[in-house]
Amino acid sequence: MRITVKGRNIEITDAIRNYAEEKIGKVMNHYDQIQSIDVVLSVIKNPSVAQSHTAEVICKFVSGSVKAEEKAESMYASIDLVADILNRQVKKFKEKQITGSKTASIRTDAPKEETVAE
Repeated sequence: MRITVKGRNIEITDAIRNYAEEKIGKVMNHYDQIQSIDVVLSVIKNPSVAQSHTAEVICKFVSGSVKAEEKAESMYASIDLVADILNRQVKKFKEKQITGSKTASIRTDAPKEETVAE
């Protein structure tokens, strides 16, 4: 699995990169079909914006992808929030992949009524 950390309007330091890779890397404990994870960290440099730090994550699987985005007052807080959201979404995606083909549909698996001729 490959984790890519990029920055918009911010220089990515080693501390932020390591923190993001550590928090986002925990997703691998939930699902092993992850091909790559792209993390984009951005800052809005406007003093009137309270939640100016944004973390976006795109997690690519073999059969789809999941995107999460979160804003906060600090970069570390936004990484924490987006990691929690991504964990929930990956678990949900995994459950859909596992149980999706096993669930019965009302339309296809409905019992057919037999008509009795008198």
